[in-house]
Amino acid sequence: MSLTDPIGDMLVAIRNANQAGRAQVDVPASKLASAIVESLKQEGFIQNWRLLKEGTAQGTLRIYLKYLGKNRKPLLRHVKRVSKPGLRIYVQKSRVPKVLSGIGVAILSTPKGVLTDNQARQEGVGGEVLCYVW
Repeated sequence: MSLTDPIGDMLVAIRNANQAGRAQVDVPASKLASAIVESLKQEGFIQNWRLLKEGTAQGTLRIYLKYLGKNRKPLLRHVKRVSKPGLRIYVQKSRVPKVLSGIGVAILSTPKGVLTDNQARQEGVGGEVLCYVW
């Protein structure tokens, strides 16, 4: 597990577990990771999540994944990490991106907290683009 990009590692773990058809996935917890996972829950990409305090001082996030129908098609099909530790990507409030013409979601870290692209437009803030999800 990489120590340089824990958010990227979390997103990859969620994507891999989703593609493998797993019911849940555990990732190391942080305040930023919790905020991103809460945004994914609000947008309907995951069922739920909870913080487990077992094992490590920081705890673990248990994320319950969401699927559609009898075939268990994953709702979260693609996750793209945009801003990385080596290259931060910031946008102004007038340039907040739309992912696939509004079908997907951009998650941003703003002065008002972690927001989706729609919430950032409503609040009138820009910030660091963390990832795209669709």
